[in-house]
Amino acid sequence: MGSAEDLVARCQAGDVEAFETIYRQHASRLYTLACRMAGSPEDGEDLLQEIFLQAYRKLGSFKGDATLGTWLYRLALNHCLDYVRSRRAKMNKLTSAIEGEIACEPAARRETPIARLDLERAVERLPEGCREAFVLHDVEGFDHKEVGRLLGIAEGTSKSQVFKARMKLRALLGKP
Repeated sequence: MGSAEDLVARCQAGDVEAFETIYRQHASRLYTLACRMAGSPEDGEDLLQEIFLQAYRKLGSFKGDATLGTWLYRLALNHCLDYVRSRRAKMNKLTSAIEGEIACEPAARRETPIARLDLERAVERLPEGCREAFVLHDVEGFDHKEVGRLLGIAEGTSKSQVFKARMKLRALLGKP
C-alpha cells in the first residue's frame, strides 16, 4: 500500500488506485463529520464528494508537516464550515430559536434497536447553530473558544448553543 507520502506522490503522477486507497482509508471518518455538520446523510454525501474533489485538487499543497489524515480532516472541517457559513448567510440568521419547540416535537422512536442511531437522528434534528456548536464541542472535542472562532460566534454563544443542544437532545431522546 505504501506510505502517505508515496500515495500522494502516486496520485500526483495520475495513479487513480492510489487516490482510491486514500479515499478508502479516510472516507468513513470524513463522512461522519460531514453528516454531523450538515445535519443529514444526503448533504453529508454531497459534502464528502466535494471534500475529496478538493483534496484531489490540493494534494500538491500537502507537504507532510502533518499526517495525511490530519491534513484531510482539516480540509474537510474547513469545507464543512464554509458550507455552514454559506447556508447560514442564505438563511440570514446566525442561530435558531428552540424555545417552544421541545413540547411540540415527539421523542425519538423507541423501536430503533440501536440507541446510537436514535442519537444520530436527534442530532440531525437540532437547529443549525446548536448542532454545529454541539458537534464541534461535544463530538469533535474543540473547546468553546475554538468553536467560537471556527463558527464566528462568541465563546459565550458557543456555551449557550451547546447547552441548548444538550437540553433539546434530552427532550428528543425522552431522557430526564
